[in-house]
Amino acid sequence: MSNKVPAANKIKTDLHEILDVRFITDSTFVLRFERKGIEFEAGQHICVGPPNGIHTREYSIYSAEKDDFIEILVKEVENGLVSPSLKKLQKGGFVVVEEPVGYFTINKELPTDQEYVFIASGTGVSPFHSFVLSKENLNYSLLHGVKYGSEGYDSEIYDSKRYKLCTSQEGTGDYYGRVTEYLKEKPFGKSAQYFLCGNCNMIHDVYDILEDQGVSTDNIHAEVYF
Repeated sequence: MSNKVPAANKIKTDLHEILDVRFITDSTFVLRFERKGIEFEAGQHICVGPPNGIHTREYSIYSAEKDDFIEILVKEVENGLVSPSLKKLQKGGFVVVEEPVGYFTINKELPTDQEYVFIASGTGVSPFHSFVLSKENLNYSLLHGVKYGSEGYDSEIYDSKRYKLCTSQEGTGDYYGRVTEYLKEKPFGKSAQYFLCGNCNMIHDVYDILEDQGVSTDNIHAEVYF
């Protein structure tokens, strides 16, 4: 998602104490901080930045709706405006947090047995992590596209029968290849609701594949990370 400068009098901004920093890889980590009464729906995102900086960045919330803290999944971007600074922060420090926004959420009016297909690349898995932790008995399948098996961030929380780690650079995942190749080989059908989150190239390619498979654009929802 995009870097941005917080706008005065636009969205409420507050300082939140960091409760934990957990590294998953050398460059990717989970940042946990105080919730302080924040209300959100799984799939929404928040702007987070270092306490003394002028920039924030949008991060999908990684934690569950019921948790008494907020977590985000951060991948350090070389020469980035925010992520290198966040990587240096430690427990007991603070981050700037804005109120949650966004509409990349599950429609509560759909049937409880509705089928969902979540398709992610890299840290685009964040909203789906929140979905699965927040929604009991969710009828989902998750395709997670990464380069290496070590990037299957916290994959143990997913039902192994519903989760497919697609690795493009090595054969250590559940499928050796891109999520687009998996989707072409094993379509899910027209009645599912598709949620796409990740880089724009993946999203564009998946859109084309789903349209070729007869899926209505009304059933496709996307959130771009860049």
